[in-house]
Amino acid sequence: MTYVVTEACIRCKYMDCVEVCPVDCFYAGENMLVIHPDECIDCGVCEPECPADAILPDTEQGLEKWVELNRQYAEQWPNITRKGEAPADADQFKGVEGKFDKFFSPDPDKG
Repeated sequence: MTYVVTEACIRCKYMDCVEVCPVDCFYAGENMLVIHPDECIDCGVCEPECPADAILPDTEQGLEKWVELNRQYAEQWPNITRKGEAPADADQFKGVEGKFDKFFSPDPDKG
């Protein structure tokens, strides 16, 4: 089992999860984070820290797409080990449906 970041992170990117991760397995895109599934030790400490409820165990149904997306972009985006500033409009996007098709960016974090 591993944990994955899902659509709920897009445009929210709160980053509360990053500082509690004992193995630094988060990677930063322009508008979301991902978890490297081969680095995650399945401890689960990140899941309750996410204000957007974007982190789920990969054992939940229907997450195959997100496991692959997390793997793909963890190989391309920079590793992040410290909490940064969430986007100013993050709260406006919390709970919005269909964010992947509307807002996902494959670009790495520029910070």
